[in-house]
Amino acid sequence: MEEGLRERKKRETRRTIHDTAMRLFTERGFAEVSVLEIAEQAGVSKMTVFNYFPTKEDIVLDVMGESYSDIAQLVSGRRPGESLVDGAHREFVERLARHAPETGLDDSPAYLEQLHLFRKTPSLAARLLLFHVAAEAKMTEAIELERPGDPRAPFAAGQLYSLLRTLQVQNSRRIYHGQSADEAYPDALAAADTGFDLLRGGLGDYLAG
Repeated sequence: MEEGLRERKKRETRRTIHDTAMRLFTERGFAEVSVLEIAEQAGVSKMTVFNYFPTKEDIVLDVMGESYSDIAQLVSGRRPGESLVDGAHREFVERLARHAPETGLDDSPAYLEQLHLFRKTPSLAARLLLFHVAAEAKMTEAIELERPGDPRAPFAAGQLYSLLRTLQVQNSRRIYHGQSADEAYPDALAAADTGFDLLRGGLGDYLAG
């Protein structure tokens, strides 16, 4: 019981720091807000902020990291007899339907705040690139688990993740320019179908297994 209470307290503290920081970033801009100010307004010490978030950029990327934590599921979660590309296609479309943030088709206030910050803040944009490199590596690992020693796995994962990233960018652009997720959904679905059809043409033999 005590351990459960401790973990809940940690989650609450983490959420308080994140929400406080995002409010300040939205009001004044990422570069204008210090970690000390975040700590003071969240009611914690500066060291506590760093215990939860090693850098100020990590505060913004925290929720995004949760969304992408199961990105390899697009590869490893396919149904019996389903090809890698078909499984990834189905899973992505299912996530589109529920407006999952990793698809870019998310019009929640929190996601919109992130979009504006990324576009205005070079250091966040740079960290975002590293974030996607790490997510692609997870996808590579998922394919390599099924095909140990196959030298083609990183290239297949790279092309698959590149498609997912392109779709995410297109969708987030629609949201950024004022479309709701429901309004953007038909175009997002059509784009996903087109992209995965192209992927089948280029990687069909490799991803068929």
